[in-house]
Amino acid sequence: MFSPSRRFVFPGALSPPYLCCSKPKDQFDNLEKHTQWGIDVLEKYIKFVKERTEIELSYAKQLRNLSKKYQPKKNSKEEEEYRYTSTKAFLATLNEMNDYAGQHEVISENMTSLITGELTRYVQELKQERKSHFHDGRKAQQHIETCWKQLEASKRRFERDCKEADRAQQYFEKMDADINVTKADVEKARQQAQLRHQMAEDSKAEYCSTLQKFNSEQHDHYYTHIPNIFQKIQEMEERRIVRIGESMKTFAEVDRQVIPIIGKCLDEITKAAESIDHKNDSQMVIEAFKSGFEPPGDVDFEDFTQPMKRTVSESSLSNSRGDGKSEPKFGGKSKGKLWPFIKKNKGAGPEDFSNLPPEQRRKKLQQKVDELNKDIQKEMDQRDALTKMKDVYIKNPQMGDPASVDHRLAELGQNIEKLRLEVQKFEGWLAEVEGRLPMRTEQARRQSGLYEAQNTSAVNSCAQDRESSPDGSYTEEQSQETEMKVPATDFDDEFDDEEPLPTIGTCKALYTFEGQNEGTISVAEGEMLYVIEEDKGDGWTRIRRNEDEEGYVPTSYVEVYLDKNAKDS
Repeated sequence: MFSPSRRFVFPGALSPPYLCCSKPKDQFDNLEKHTQWGIDVLEKYIKFVKERTEIELSYAKQLRNLSKKYQPKKNSKEEEEYRYTSTKAFLATLNEMNDYAGQHEVISENMTSLITGELTRYVQELKQERKSHFHDGRKAQQHIETCWKQLEASKRRFERDCKEADRAQQYFEKMDADINVTKADVEKARQQAQLRHQMAEDSKAEYCSTLQKFNSEQHDHYYTHIPNIFQKIQEMEERRIVRIGESMKTFAEVDRQVIPIIGKCLDEITKAAESIDHKNDSQMVIEAFKSGFEPPGDVDFEDFTQPMKRTVSESSLSNSRGDGKSEPKFGGKSKGKLWPFIKKNKGAGPEDFSNLPPEQRRKKLQQKVDELNKDIQKEMDQRDALTKMKDVYIKNPQMGDPASVDHRLAELGQNIEKLRLEVQKFEGWLAEVEGRLPMRTEQARRQSGLYEAQNTSAVNSCAQDRESSPDGSYTEEQSQETEMKVPATDFDDEFDDEEPLPTIGTCKALYTFEGQNEGTISVAEGEMLYVIEEDKGDGWTRIRRNEDEEGYVPTSYVEVYLDKNAKDS
């Protein structure tokens, strides 16, 4: 039974857990800063690798440009110089530098795919995970703070009710001691005191319940929820550290993987350098520039003390002024010719290259024969293609008129005959140089007779000029004055014009095409034409209707029949 004389006291020793609550909050702030710093480090490393890949690409590009810059130009004198072992070794070095540059491109590609790309995706995942963990941490912190506020409210209510009950008890006791107060007033004061005491008891019970609940929530917060969140953040941070370490290993491994290939490139350069043969290069120079002349004989002594007619030594550098019948001979023993010091004429030389030393002349003649044989082969290929096309027309008259190709076949036959005559002429000169023939054939002599007459007079004139010179020297001006000019024949004029492209097959127009743009040609459906240039990948084929009409048509508009030789070439 409730005793009116019982006085309520405020329960003490409930220290607010601000200290405990403030620490995790502070640590969350610190951890948030630290994990953000970790992400910044990861992004900085990604940027570093990205710049490294750009450097590798730039370096590879510069190496390729350097190699391309020093590559020999096709169909140039520089390309001919690359037949020596030293220049071949340099060319091999340039090619290996291309492969060397390719390995740096591989480094860039692998670093981009294995490091930059992977880490960029991982950073995005890491940011989402970090955001989730700190969201859970803030939520837990807000929950415990809400529980603390509820406890504080319950405690203040209990404190207030206790004070009210104490005042009501004091008032009841005062009324009970006063003799002037009626019994009804005393009873009323007693009931009021009991009510206040009951309210205090209810507040006490609520406060105790709230306190127990808070202590349970606080225990779970500090011993379960927060440790779990901290553990997840720790694991996340450790994974980040492991990941950046693995990326650094990959960074080194990407370089290490190309080291063997780079080593092979360097080994090939070393091998090329070791293949240089100075003796072979020297021999090639000798073969390229040897003249075939025999050294001049001894110069006879001419005695001017005797009152006799001065005779000319057999080994003199020139013939007498009156002797215009001598013919220059570059084969056999040529006495008195100081051939290493004779300067070349700057004008166009004779057709049979007789102005050159024997060995150089042989090489030029052989080169000319090879070129003419190639031209003959081209003409024969065109003739074979036209012959096949004519056979197709004969078998299928709807495809074209067989007589339309007769004119072109006749032209090709004439060209082939002319070229064969040219080959015979140059082979005759070549046989003379190589010693297969004792002297020129009558036909070759007739063909070069004009040159021989001019060459003989030019040499005699040159000899007379040298003899009349005080010191017997041969100057450039004299060489230019005696420069030989060979008039062009009708045959030469015919080949001075630009030679049209050879036909490599035929084609049939599948559709009508109106060639309105410059460089195109109009065709009618079913028309047969010559193909002179295949489609280079741009969708256009170059065709010819006759000698004056040629141009481009869409490849899809024609059906092409390439000659077999054109396909093989």
